[in-house]
Amino acid sequence: MDKVFIEGLEVDTVIGVFDWERGIRQCLRLDLECGWDIRVPAGGDELARALDYAALAARIQAFAGEARFLLVETFAERLASVLMAEFGIPWLRLRVTKPGAVPAAAGVGVEIERGCR
Repeated sequence: MDKVFIEGLEVDTVIGVFDWERGIRQCLRLDLECGWDIRVPAGGDELARALDYAALAARIQAFAGEARFLLVETFAERLASVLMAEFGIPWLRLRVTKPGAVPAAAGVGVEIERGCR
């Protein structure tokens, strides 16, 4: 299966379980791989038939702007569901990193894989 990917997309959102986190926006870093057959759009050089990564990135930014979750796990699950439903993505792998959550680590987070390859 071919893949369309977005790597290192940074979004600001309200995320965290501590009271101080509920009143601020924090950065999350996302890596996304989406299963997509690129032969059809490539054959006709047609953006309308491609998985538009600019549209994906814009939707992710909008989702993050509205989100208010305690857990990175919830953010990942809900975002994956939205993207698969709205863009018709059959399979995706999403990695969500919360930089600075553990001072001794560059980042912590979750990686999920949903759908069928």
